[in-house]
Amino acid sequence: MVLGWTKHGDGKHLAPGEVVRPDERLTWPRMVGFGAQHVIAMFGATFVFPLVMDLDPNVAIMMSGVATILFLLIVKGKVPSYLGTSASFVGGVIAIRALMGGDTPAADAIVTGAILVAGIVLALAGLAIHFLGVQVIHRIFPPVVTGAVVMLIGFGLAFVVADVYWPQDQWMALITMVITFVVIVAFKGFIGRIGILVGLVAGFLLSWGFDKVFGNITAFNAATGKIDTHPRVNLSSVAQADWIGLPSFHGPDIRFGAVLLVLPAVIALIAENIGHVKAVGEMTKTDVDPYVGRAVAADGIGTVVTSAVGGSPTTTYAENIGVMAATRVYSTAAYYIAGVIAILFGLCPKFGALVAATPGGVLGGVTVILYGMIGLLGAKIWVENRVDFADPVNMVPIGAGIILAIGPVEQIITEEFRLQGIAFGTIVVVGGYHLLRWIAGRPAEIRETAG
Repeated sequence: MVLGWTKHGDGKHLAPGEVVRPDERLTWPRMVGFGAQHVIAMFGATFVFPLVMDLDPNVAIMMSGVATILFLLIVKGKVPSYLGTSASFVGGVIAIRALMGGDTPAADAIVTGAILVAGIVLALAGLAIHFLGVQVIHRIFPPVVTGAVVMLIGFGLAFVVADVYWPQDQWMALITMVITFVVIVAFKGFIGRIGILVGLVAGFLLSWGFDKVFGNITAFNAATGKIDTHPRVNLSSVAQADWIGLPSFHGPDIRFGAVLLVLPAVIALIAENIGHVKAVGEMTKTDVDPYVGRAVAADGIGTVVTSAVGGSPTTTYAENIGVMAATRVYSTAAYYIAGVIAILFGLCPKFGALVAATPGGVLGGVTVILYGMIGLLGAKIWVENRVDFADPVNMVPIGAGIILAIGPVEQIITEEFRLQGIAFGTIVVVGGYHLLRWIAGRPAEIRETAG
């Protein structure tokens, strides 16, 4: 059933070993608490990544709630999950902005237009999985390829930290990074899971304090594109913003060259969705394989809807799966509540202006960790699937593709069309791998990606 939940027991307690299943709930006050906890769990990454992509965080927060509710309806309430902002598009978006004019309204429209098309592709992939079976995807993107794409998406963003964020305030970037390290490792449970958010808030407050104690900083200013003297934290836009109002929506502008730059992210999202759905199935002890295709398609539809109004791309969130594992409450009621809370957050422009005032140095301190973690998730896929890198069919195209992404190396096809970084690396990884397997006379690999 999509809506309507059976009360679990007395609605207040869980016996040892018991779980609240997706179609069950506790008392409504308790479910509101669990819903709020899911909002907090997704919050850090869902507003950090729009900042990195120069998209409106208020729109991202609001539309993540809309996308989550759509997801739950499409999967018929069988797969509890929250759709937050995807990190997989960051590299492609940064490449688009570099080619299309930087942080301008015109570039914003081109970015969300490209994301919208990628969402359509993801939705079509979900339909293919639903009707043809998940093995179709595994034949095209076996673990060695999927791991490589995830890795190059993360490591291919190293230049953003080095060239954009870190130079804006190198000492604050270093301090923020160290604080985030300590919080993630030293604190167990919920605080450790939101270590990125804690580090970002700490860096923000320290930057504000440094302005008061030491005065303005002379460093690279992303707003002007040159070195000048300016405050680390500028709150003028916060003072001018309203408390209640609609966020800044905008329509998409679809350009073929921009679309190609974000399409590699679709591979990562397919792998991520499949892994998350299977993880939920393991935790709830239910067979969710019939809903894998629906989940992938729902994520694609969510991305289409959010980007159509200027929002960020979406993906299922491991942070929220961690919350479910810790609480043993898998009720989809909590996610509907979380979606509504997120929508209400998006109706506060002052909050969005505060988030947008995050200093570049602070973003450098947290993104160096985020990008590195994304990259190492690719290695995790390789390890879990025992990928053999003594085999040149695996090693040669994968190594070349990752270097092209990290460069980032640019291949100019025409004056209007060029491949760069992550997009170029992905094409080399996927095309090179299957070409070499064909030359070697090997059948398609059908081993399943670890979730």
